This record gives sequence, structure tokens and C-alpha cells, in this order.
Amino acid sequence: MNQNKILIENIDRIHITKMGVERIKRNLNLDMEDVVGYCKNLILSKDCCTFRQGKNWYCQIGNTRITVNSNSYTIITAHIVK
Repeated sequence: MNQNKILIENIDRIHITKMGVERIKRNLNLDMEDVVGYCKNLILSKDCCTFRQGKNWYCQIGNTRITVNSNSYTIITAHIVK
């Protein structure tokens, strides 16, 4: 099955911890409250490249990479790729 399709089918399960929100806001220089919504919109973008490696999903769009745990669907981190 297409890797991206599996993640998109479970998009409603994606969530984040309180500490994760602060980490992602800092890493991506975001000034918003709905970090989960922001990440979900990036993941749902047609330009998002998604692959699974080990226990994580990696979603990259442009220079932003989001890491999601494949079992719990928790957003672990997000970074600007240089």
C-alpha cells in the first residue's frame, strides 16, 4: 500500500504532546497555537513526500521535515532541512 495513503487514512489520529508543541514552534519558528493543524496541512499537501523508516513516518515538503511515530501517530519533531 502507498506509504502516504496509510498516513493520510489515519490523519485524525495525529496528535502532539505539550512539550512537542513548544519544540516544533521553536524548530520551525512558528508563532501559532494550532501546531497540529499546521503539520496536518503540510502532510496532506499533494507535494508532501512521505516514507516510513523503522518506527517513524518522515514527511517532507519543501525544506520542512516532520517525524511522526508510526504506532501512536504522535508528532515527535519537525525541522528545517538545510
